[in-house]
Amino acid sequence: QVQLVESGGGLVQPGGSLRLSCAAFDSIFGPNIMGWYRQPPGKERELVAQVDSVYNINYADSVKGRFTISRDIAKNTVDRQMHNLRPEDTAVYYCHKRNSSIDDDNWGQGTQVIVSS
Repeated sequence: QVQLVESGGGLVQPGGSLRLSCAAFDSIFGPNIMGWYRQPPGKERELVAQVDSVYNINYADSVKGRFTISRDIAKNTVDRQMHNLRPEDTAVYYCHKRNSSIDDDNWGQGTQVIVSS
């Protein structure tokens, strides 16, 4: 059983910043990946950023240089700081954790981010 609890999000003006946090409650001890996906209105869910259990980090090209992901393995949390937000960043953001040993994907409930003036 994996539970992912997200916090943060909301309405922000273009150029602004937001921080999203996710806490995982699970018993995964092997290789795993935590990160964030997003689903813009009318579009498919897409990867934003992720970090694995040995701190390899991967960012979507669209957020490189603007978003920073960080992970605390001891606390089982992953955070994302978003800067210079654009209207196209508007989406529902989902925390994600993958148990790489069994290819099992788990999702948070999603948190809305709206970038608008």
